[in-house]
Amino acid sequence: MSSLPKPDARMKAAVASLAAVAVLVTLVAWRPEGILSVLLALVCVLLGMVAGVLVAAARQARVGETPGEDWPAPGGHGVDADTLDAIDSRAVRQRRAAHGLNDR
Repeated sequence: MSSLPKPDARMKAAVASLAAVAVLVTLVAWRPEGILSVLLALVCVLLGMVAGVLVAAARQARVGETPGEDWPAPGGHGVDADTLDAIDSRAVRQRRAAHGLNDR
């Protein structure tokens, strides 16, 4: 029934971060004592975490939309002997034997 579009993750992150800043400014300016200051601090941290999660969701959604053409294809690079040695020394010996190299 509503003609308003559903807000995306970026908009929700902006609102959550603005709310966190508002709570932080209230906490600093008002300086309440006791449990109220603890509650305001917890609300500020919670809103900051929500904003962070929403930013990550927006990035993930953006990455899923367009595949990067700049990125190299996986598995397109050879593996050197030092890397193989760190992974499995038998694989290095087999690779050296296949290329006719002596073990050191």
